[in-house]
Amino acid sequence: MTTAIHPSGPDAPTGIDAVFAARRPERRGPSAVWATFDRTGMTHDGSYGEIAPGTAPGVDTAYRIASCTKSFTATALLAQRDAGLVSLDAPISDFVPAFADVALPTADSPTPTLRMLLTMSAGFPTDDPWGDRQESLTDDELDALLRAGLSFDSVPGTTFAYSNLGFALVGRAIAAVAGRPYREVVESTILGPLGLEATGFEATVPAAGGIAIGHRRASDGGDALPFSGPGAFSPIGGLFSTVTDLTRWARWLGSAFDPEGRGDLDGILSRASRREMQQVQRFVPARAGHPGGYGFGLFVEHYPDHGTVVSHSGGYPGFSAHMRWQTATGLGAIGFENATYSKVSEPIGLALDGVMADRSDARVIVAPWPETTAARATVEAVVRGGDVPDGLFSDNVELDLPLDRRRTSWAAVVDSVGGWDDTGDATPADESTAPSHLVWRRRGTRGVVRFEIRLTPERPPRVQAVLVSAESPR
Repeated sequence: MTTAIHPSGPDAPTGIDAVFAARRPERRGPSAVWATFDRTGMTHDGSYGEIAPGTAPGVDTAYRIASCTKSFTATALLAQRDAGLVSLDAPISDFVPAFADVALPTADSPTPTLRMLLTMSAGFPTDDPWGDRQESLTDDELDALLRAGLSFDSVPGTTFAYSNLGFALVGRAIAAVAGRPYREVVESTILGPLGLEATGFEATVPAAGGIAIGHRRASDGGDALPFSGPGAFSPIGGLFSTVTDLTRWARWLGSAFDPEGRGDLDGILSRASRREMQQVQRFVPARAGHPGGYGFGLFVEHYPDHGTVVSHSGGYPGFSAHMRWQTATGLGAIGFENATYSKVSEPIGLALDGVMADRSDARVIVAPWPETTAARATVEAVVRGGDVPDGLFSDNVELDLPLDRRRTSWAAVVDSVGGWDDTGDATPADESTAPSHLVWRRRGTRGVVRFEIRLTPERPPRVQAVLVSAESPR
């Protein structure tokens, strides 16, 4: 499936290949590899460049995935939480005693909890690129850093700020709870059970396609950079992985939303906890693109037409990585480049947006309950002058506005559009923002009558809100 990029001619690339073909002249780095996937597996892959003279990269070439590692760290901690070994609301000082020496920013500041650290809201300043150079610190050196004091941007628990230090501390907590090193926990409880054999914390990972060497970004390819070794900051971004393995990882995370349960593997992390990871836990203000925030080790965005898209980027000395998928369908894309902060997130974001735009099944459509659909015809008949069947409306409807006054208002709306036009002309498509909600329209001779209903949480549900208004013809 590997694609050699040809930017023009009769075999010009399309889709994700075209995105990377347009990017290649920018010389972001010596090589790139990418893939798209769905719930069943990898659907397409491509690459360009070399990782060594005469050696092209591929989906089985290992690159550093940098901060994509944070999703593994979050998974390891949530697995401990699910096993009843730890509470996310425990203060970090319970696991890293040196943190007790840290002076907090205000007298009433809480000690950062594991939940605050997981959601980037412990109050620490954003620490890229400083944090990326701290991987090899020992635990003793991290303790010394803490005892020397920390600076805070905000009161812990109040504001999002991307923090590598926070995830380094999460790694220390994981080790303290398990009674063994963080890396061993990830290897034995995640990498092994999921069969991610070419993923690990050392440059010796057994990747069939070799190991890409990182480069300082420059137009001539840049200088080769040495690998940092594992240490106290490995939980922030220390993993090496391949597109093959990371695709499997992303599919496993995303399978929590698959009603058929494809990609599940018991004993690592429940579907409920994986869904929890992929929901906004902390709002991220002024984030470029779509509104959203940070979950547990993952970014979460909300698209108006495509619902939730989950992602994480990785930027490390010599490397750039990005993984991204739509929860509703499992459609996703992954890309690696071996140059410092080359922002491979840009082409991967464009590629997935294109995939979703091209796939009609990627458009998220909310299906109303059968009760909501049934109430539509009944409510419309009442608005047109029919009797109100028993049980149609909840008690608040009459209390909020008596039926006789509603009928007067409805008649005025119908009169404003010149009366009903039942000639059968098409009206705009129905709209639902939730199964209990429905908007539909009917034509008048000079305009459109808009109906909107909301149902109660009772069983069976009843109509709790009826809104009837006039619109100009569409």
